[in-house]
Amino acid sequence: MIKVFKLNDLIKYIIKGFILLAIATCLIRTGSTRVKSKKNEKINGKAMIDVIDDSSKLIKTVKNNDGAEEQLKNWGKAILNSELPVIDSSKKAVEEEKSEIQASSDSNEVQVEQLEEEKKSNKAEINVKTEVVNNSINPRYDIDYNGVKINNSTGYQLTDEILNADAFEVSKGKAIIYHTHTCESYTPTELYNYESGGNYRTTDLEYSVAKVGDELTNQLMLYNWTVIHDKTYHDYPSYNGSYSRSLNTINQLIAENSDTDIVIDVHRDAIGDSSYAPKVKIGDEYASQLMFVIGTDVAIPEHRNWHQNLKFAIKVQQKANELYPGLFKPIILRNSAYNQYVSKAACIIEVGATGNTLEESMCSMKYLARILNEL
Repeated sequence: MIKVFKLNDLIKYIIKGFILLAIATCLIRTGSTRVKSKKNEKINGKAMIDVIDDSSKLIKTVKNNDGAEEQLKNWGKAILNSELPVIDSSKKAVEEEKSEIQASSDSNEVQVEQLEEEKKSNKAEINVKTEVVNNSINPRYDIDYNGVKINNSTGYQLTDEILNADAFEVSKGKAIIYHTHTCESYTPTELYNYESGGNYRTTDLEYSVAKVGDELTNQLMLYNWTVIHDKTYHDYPSYNGSYSRSLNTINQLIAENSDTDIVIDVHRDAIGDSSYAPKVKIGDEYASQLMFVIGTDVAIPEHRNWHQNLKFAIKVQQKANELYPGLFKPIILRNSAYNQYVSKAACIIEVGATGNTLEESMCSMKYLARILNEL
């Protein structure tokens, strides 16, 4: 009796062990097939239930069958033979899933690197040939200060003290871009074709100077600049009062970003003639010519910092003459203030004219960003 009792206990322990093995196997199988169909999960669950039922029947059989030990051995071998391949398959599936995840991660890293390289490759190169393309209007100027030409339409006498920008310091790395005349646009092309709502004007921000501002923003960000680009309409629905409305906008932006010196009001030359398209060829690209318009305190006595605005324009143009000679037309100095008293490096930059295309004007932003970053 003692011998039979011990055998039965042994058999029970063995059966329990096989049951645990069967349960663990089914759990592994279920986990490894999560990437497969739910149908397989149901089958695995049923398989585990069948094993437990068979085990219960076997325990009952053992109590009344002297040959139960041999039957148990056969049953155990059957389980091992049927489940071990499943375990191997499960392990293989898990390893394959890990490999796929790693491959996906590696692929994403490669794509990110490629995008970064593409961005870098879109930066403006230096040491490339630059030549001015002849146009129908020759820009006028009456001052040539160390290679920087200025068209002085004010009554001020521009002394060396006013013009010398060597000691002028400006905070780099941050800029505010906005548009007093947001709807100014260019000659349509196949790629940028639009319906003009007036004399080279459109409210579609994808075809106006706002798009040029987008490109300047993107280019500056390639150099890790922080840029705020405001695309509020200031000349629509009414053109009159544009500067009063843009002043409200820029005052708010300055109040929120008081540490920003560089404030650029991006325009397009107002000459409404498609025959006028000032441009330069830089390498193999055509870019719209740029022009600073700087105001004074003639109309607004509070605009005492206009000397600083002019120095900033001169400093930028000196650097432009080093890198891309001819990209800038002569600076125009006028009696109007143009809201430039908001900052010591506030300015208007006119990008091309009505005869230029949006592609040419966007192209020039690549070179302007490089110049600003090299100051």
